[in-house]
Amino acid sequence: MVIETDITRMLGIKHPILSAPMGPFYTTKLTVAVSEAGGLGVLSHVTVHGTVTLDEMKKSMEYVVEHTDKPFGFNIRTARLQPDAIKLCRQLPKFIMENPRIKEQCVYLITSAGSPRLMYNKHYEKLKESGSNIKHFHVAPSLYLAQKLIDTGVDGLVITGTEGGGHQSYENISTLVLLQRIMKSLPNVPIIASGGYATGEGLASALSMGVGAIAMGTRFISTKECEFHDNYKKIVVESSASDTELKTGIFGPARVWKNKLADNHNLVESKEEKQAAETSMAKVERELAELERTYEGKIEEGVAFLGQSAELIDSVECVSDIINNIVFDAERCLTTAFNNIKKIPIEQII
Repeated sequence: MVIETDITRMLGIKHPILSAPMGPFYTTKLTVAVSEAGGLGVLSHVTVHGTVTLDEMKKSMEYVVEHTDKPFGFNIRTARLQPDAIKLCRQLPKFIMENPRIKEQCVYLITSAGSPRLMYNKHYEKLKESGSNIKHFHVAPSLYLAQKLIDTGVDGLVITGTEGGGHQSYENISTLVLLQRIMKSLPNVPIIASGGYATGEGLASALSMGVGAIAMGTRFISTKECEFHDNYKKIVVESSASDTELKTGIFGPARVWKNKLADNHNLVESKEEKQAAETSMAKVERELAELERTYEGKIEEGVAFLGQSAELIDSVECVSDIINNIVFDAERCLTTAFNNIKKIPIEQII
């Protein structure tokens, strides 16, 4: 049984599973592994160790098409505090258009942490006009924002709840509740669900609500192909949901692993409060340094983004095994549910 959805058809992938972008860290090898396994790998917006992001993204795209012929995607954080966002939004479409293999395989762009409007420039328009099949999705953590995003012309939405690792919204709404609200209000919009997914049961529940795919971050950290340090993978396997908490991140609330450094961070209550505390890029650079320490394996000295789905993860596995097992379990769950419904006598339903 193959699970075919509007998202798998749109992106030309076998399985309705994407890797969530996990910037500021590298996910190049992970992207290849996820795409090769039939999902959609997504390159992160990398900003570690003083990288020149545009050059790094170009190199990563070239690496991907050298190691797989499958579709892939990439992320741009368009936040106010992301100084390279405008350059990426203008230059990457031009780069993609000039590289036939990348243009053919790069089918997905996800913008986040800011406005999707930065992508709507002449270079992106030319890329679309040139025959590219790229689809533009943006992260939506609330119904209000989801409705606004549709008006901007995005091709679809990534709906993420507060269970997810990394940056979250101020609304603090769970994925389950948020999805139900949005699916009723925007029934014809292509939706990818993120936040709390790591199993076949999770995928089955999303599909049963009409979602086209799920995106996983924490589950893919604990894979053999992921570039993250083994110490990072270890905390995923050994942590429970209660080992995570919301603290103030670079762009707002962020779900992180509880450690000594996290104890020293507070949690802002509103966007206005966060913006008032933003006095210079120096603070952003300090926070990036905290993330870099974790990337290097110094997990007690740095900030580690971690979702509550760590509760469901107890081993480091190959990407292909994870994807195949999740799809198999989702098929089993959906089949069992359908068969149970069929067994109910019609008079009981009436």
